Amino acid sequence: MRTRRVLHSPSVEPEPFDPAAFPGLEERRRADGGAASARWLEVIASGRPVMADGAMGTMLFANGLMFGDPPEVWNLSKPDVVRGIHRGYLDAGSQILMTNTFGGNRMRLSLHGLQERVAELNQTAAILLRSEVDAAGRGSLVAGDIGPSGAILAPTGTLDYDEAVDIFAEQAAALVAGGVDLIWIETMSDLLEVKAAIEGVRRVSPGIALIVTMTFDTRGHTMMGVSPEQAVASLTAWGADAVGGNCGNGPDELIEVVRRMRAADPDVILVAKSNAGMPELVDMRAVYRADPETMAAAALAMREAGASIVGGCCGTTPAHLEAMTSLVRH
Repeated sequence: MRTRRVLHSPSVEPEPFDPAAFPGLEERRRADGGAASARWLEVIASGRPVMADGAMGTMLFANGLMFGDPPEVWNLSKPDVVRGIHRGYLDAGSQILMTNTFGGNRMRLSLHGLQERVAELNQTAAILLRSEVDAAGRGSLVAGDIGPSGAILAPTGTLDYDEAVDIFAEQAAALVAGGVDLIWIETMSDLLEVKAAIEGVRRVSPGIALIVTMTFDTRGHTMMGVSPEQAVASLTAWGADAVGGNCGNGPDELIEVVRRMRAADPDVILVAKSNAGMPELVDMRAVYRADPETMAAAALAMREAGASIVGGCCGTTPAHLEAMTSLVRH
C-alpha cells in the first residue's frame, strides 16, 4: 500500500508543495469514510489490466460535430449521441470511461460565450455517463475528464496560479455533483498547471481517486520540457493515484515513456492512452491511420512495459478498444 512518495532516482525531485493542499494517501482514503475512493480501489484490486475508453472527439466528429464547435454542448443538445458513444466503449470492454468534458472549464467555454454554464454542462455529462455505466451493470468507473485550462500559467504566460486553481475547482465540483467515481486530468504539458488542477480537485473532494496523464513527444518530454521521470516524481507527490501519458503522435513513443516511468518508480500505477498513430489532415479533419490490430499490439506492448491501465486517445474507436481488450485481457 503506497504512502508518501519514495524516490528511486536521486536526480529527480518532486516540485515543492504545501502538504495541507495535497493530502497524503492515508488521509485521502480516510476522507468521506473511504467512500470517495472505494470503487476505484475495487477495480484496481484484482491486479489485472484495466481497460480505459477511446476518443470522444473522434466519435463526435463522425456524428457531425463541426470543427471549432464546443463538444460539451452536445451533452445538452444531443445527449443520445453522447450516451451512444459511451455505450460503444462499454460494449467494447472499457472499465474506466471519461465524461465529455475535456474543454469544460470556464476559460475554454468563454470562447463560445458559455462560461456561465460550467456547472450545467459538466454535471449533465457526468449524469449521462453514469446512466450508461449503471445500465450496463459491469462495475465500470465514471471518470470526470478535465483537460488543460486553455492558457499558459505565469510567469511564462498570463494565467495566475490561484485563478487556475479556481477554474479547475469549479469544473471538478460540477463533475463530483454529477456522480463521477474519479477525476482524470489529461493532456497536460506544464507541471505548474497540473499542480493547480490537482489542488482544485482536492479543494472540492479530498478523497476522490485521481488519474493524471501528460502528453509527451518524440523527444521524450512534454511541450513544456517535462520528462517522464519528473512527471512521476511530482504527480505522485501531489497525490495522483495513477499517472502516465496520453495523446501524442502515436503508441511507439508512449511505450518508451511508460518504460521510463516504470524504471523511475516500480510501484506507481501507470496509464497509457495513445493516439491511433500520427494524425494527418484530410479535408480539414484529422485522420488517424492505425487500425484496431495495430493498436491492440501496441496496447499489449504498453502493458508489458508496465502500464496497468490502457486505453486510446485521438483516433481510437470502439472497434479499436474491442481489439485491444481482446488481446490485453485474455
